[in-house]
Amino acid sequence: MERDGEVDLTKSPETLTEDDVCVIQDTWRPVFENRENAGVAVLIRFFSNFPLAKQYFDKFRDMHLEEMKQSVPLKKHAVRVMTGINTMVESLRDEEKLDGVFRQMGKSHALKHKVDPVYFKILADVILEVLVETFPQGFSPASVQSTWSKLMGVLCWQMNKVYAEVDWESIKTSAK
Repeated sequence: MERDGEVDLTKSPETLTEDDVCVIQDTWRPVFENRENAGVAVLIRFFSNFPLAKQYFDKFRDMHLEEMKQSVPLKKHAVRVMTGINTMVESLRDEEKLDGVFRQMGKSHALKHKVDPVYFKILADVILEVLVETFPQGFSPASVQSTWSKLMGVLCWQMNKVYAEVDWESIKTSAK
């Protein structure tokens, strides 16, 4: 049963093929070379479209968007997000390492930061939207977007799986 913003854990996401992995890694390279600018663009769009998400960020929670564009903490977090995606992209052929990446990311966001998992889906959509606009040469083909959507589906499914394992519902209830 799927509730708003949640991923159905009873059915696995689409499996990435070797061709998918090649497309993802090839199109990701120029993004990671411009990780700070790309990451800032993603976070600015994310916070602009979903201002409630700022509640999870003490360092820039009360900043206006113009202020955020120049914020060193925002730039550092943007690079951290892009580096996390890079680790995921580099690990696509190593299931054990990839599982570890998802577990670490999921546990950190659930237990330490108490981030509602719905934001992974929202952020995944924003990432794809920004990449298509910012890197049109690599991300314009519908097939590339479809491949990246599969990857983001895997990411969201894995995050929701980790959240279920750490009993997010109990954590969320006790945090109120």
